[in-house]
Amino acid sequence: MKKTFRFKQFELSDDRSTMKIGTDAVLLGAWSNVENTLRMLDIGTGAGIIALMLAQRSDASVDAVEIDKSSAEQAEANFNQSPWKNKMKLYNTSFQDFSAASAITYDLIVSNPPFFVNALKSNQFHRNLARHTDTLSFDDLIKGIAKLLSPQGKSCIILPITESISLKRIAELNGLFCNHQTEVVSRKGLAPNRMLMEFSKSKTNFKMTSLCILNEDSSYTDEFKDLTKDFYLNF
Repeated sequence: MKKTFRFKQFELSDDRSTMKIGTDAVLLGAWSNVENTLRMLDIGTGAGIIALMLAQRSDASVDAVEIDKSSAEQAEANFNQSPWKNKMKLYNTSFQDFSAASAITYDLIVSNPPFFVNALKSNQFHRNLARHTDTLSFDDLIKGIAKLLSPQGKSCIILPITESISLKRIAELNGLFCNHQTEVVSRKGLAPNRMLMEFSKSKTNFKMTSLCILNEDSSYTDEFKDLTKDFYLNF
């Protein structure tokens, strides 16, 4: 059943996408640093929400890569009905093939990547594509980003805490350094369960911050509202 998600400046559907719209994507789209960007790339765009958020926040052009045909078709449809359709482009291919063939470099590369490694899979092939690392390993992801990132560019990624440690180790081996990370806590009093990370090709002073989404009474925190107020209708 088709469901339309409405944000302040755009709307989109995800009924044909392998990865449904969720908080991780909204966090990444709102948190990523879009300053001094002329060209941006969203890896594994799904229904296209992160790419659309980046398009809203910047005058830069936005490219998006999606391996699943149905998801790519839906993302393209979502792009075409947005106010930024003329600066958005969808590539229905694997990121490995895209990065190998592309001669373009990007000032910002973002990804909410698949992260399940050696985990029990569902019987839905397309959902496995979106959630498991079989078709896009951390190694392939980082190597592709290192190739496509401009010398002064940044790459922003969100992952669970444990997986973020593995990714940072692989990134350093490929000349990408995490200079800013934000621990995400789903509710006050709980341990962090997600990590937002910003990488670049040079080391700078490391910055560590934290973000809590919900208060103990299940209301949204002021910091989460401030981060996402340009998107959510009720903030």
